[in-house]
Amino acid sequence: MESIDRETFIAAMRRVASSVSVVTTDGPAGRHGTTVSAFCSVSADPPTVLVCLHGGSRIAALVGDNGIFRVNILPAEAAEIADRFAGKDDADVTDRFDGIAASGDVPEITGATSLKCTVTQTVTEGSHLICFGRVTDVTLGQDIPLTYLAGQYCPTPRLDVPQ
Repeated sequence: MESIDRETFIAAMRRVASSVSVVTTDGPAGRHGTTVSAFCSVSADPPTVLVCLHGGSRIAALVGDNGIFRVNILPAEAAEIADRFAGKDDADVTDRFDGIAASGDVPEITGATSLKCTVTQTVTEGSHLICFGRVTDVTLGQDIPLTYLAGQYCPTPRLDVPQ
């Protein structure tokens, strides 16, 4: 199957705005979290989402082994949290959760809208592991998400969001 070159694909994807989420997991295999932009709803019947994790990453292995994850959709003012879980502070901290307000058996970041999920299926595609998760719990956080576009965080317009 033929495809376009990597740089053209990246240029196109940089023109797609997305909410910024931190995927967390905890369980017998360990606790970890990472920032992702590839997250979406799959189905409402039953409630199911998917996240895409780099296949060779620690988080991908832990989500697979723990069988559980939480998607924390970060609020607009949480750029520092996004940077922390993207690894920008890894040289200075040994635990990405240090100083981050998070609670629960699968870390829920305070202020985030979060979806706790049980892994139902994983699929490897290219360099990534696609994790499908049945949503078992939801916490509604702040209604304006942190947004990423063209390699940077950008303001999200305030809308009247139905609760």
